[in-house]
Amino acid sequence: MHKRTLGSTLEVSALGIGAMGLSANLGPAADRQQAIALLRAAVDRGITFFDTGEAYGPFINEELVGEALEPLRDQVVIATKFGFRIDPSTGALSGVDSRPEHIREVVDASLKRLRTDTIDLLYQHRVDPNVPIEDVAGTVGELIAEGKVKHFGLSEAGASTIRRAHAVQPVAAVQNQYSLWTREPEADVLPTCEELGIGFVPWGPLGTGFLTGTIDANTRFDSTDLRSNFPRFTPEAMKANLAFVDMIRTFAAYKQATPAQIALAWLLAQKPWIVPIPGMNALAHIDENLTSADLTLTSEDLREIDRAASKIDIRGARLDEGLLSLSED
Repeated sequence: MHKRTLGSTLEVSALGIGAMGLSANLGPAADRQQAIALLRAAVDRGITFFDTGEAYGPFINEELVGEALEPLRDQVVIATKFGFRIDPSTGALSGVDSRPEHIREVVDASLKRLRTDTIDLLYQHRVDPNVPIEDVAGTVGELIAEGKVKHFGLSEAGASTIRRAHAVQPVAAVQNQYSLWTREPEADVLPTCEELGIGFVPWGPLGTGFLTGTIDANTRFDSTDLRSNFPRFTPEAMKANLAFVDMIRTFAAYKQATPAQIALAWLLAQKPWIVPIPGMNALAHIDENLTSADLTLTSEDLREIDRAASKIDIRGARLDEGLLSLSED
């Protein structure tokens, strides 16, 4: 498996796994033992980068990742997140919370759930407008000095926030939504990451499943699936947006690949410090997606994809992760 580096030193596989959907937010949870076996099989196939968060479940996704990867801990990089206020009795999210004391509480709890002594990459899940980002970065810096955390990351942060945080504690990675049909980071965030030497980890790299070509206008989502409320996943929007999938499918046929492989290869071709984290809930998906790391898209291929994509209007606002409104600056 090819390797890439986030920040200056954090080496990971060129593709990671976003583990959220195995236990929450994208329909019914997978069978726990099957999910554990799947994550361990991913390591056998060369994937070393696994993404979770306390808000996924909440809590149960970290527990799943911790149990699955505990025997393989020295082979993997685990990323998790803080930043929400979560009711411990109901699991309900009731706002953002990045107060320094709360960050410390979350990290101590996450370490236990993940069955580890240190978190490889700790993201602020959403920017907290009530806590200066400098205080957040400083707190994570203290946790790094204490050995509880190795690297600092930001999720769904804008360019100004990234700069301010990085000036206090170097940011290894920014995790924002980015894919062929969600390209907002190209305006300011990606140039900022390139300038500062920060890695970029796209969430939703396959359009939360839509760019795989396995979803159509007749698809209906379980009430536990965040996509049931996404603007781009209403029946009317999906019907209109199938033109975008058809474009990818046509190009995939030309390259003897699948739509998912094209979507991931396109991301990998943008910058050498981009590491997508698609959700994968079956071995077949892992094997399919891993092939994208070996798929070469030429400069002309990329220009042709961009030309074709620019001619298609996407119906519906960009996807919201469904936790809370995204914070941008």
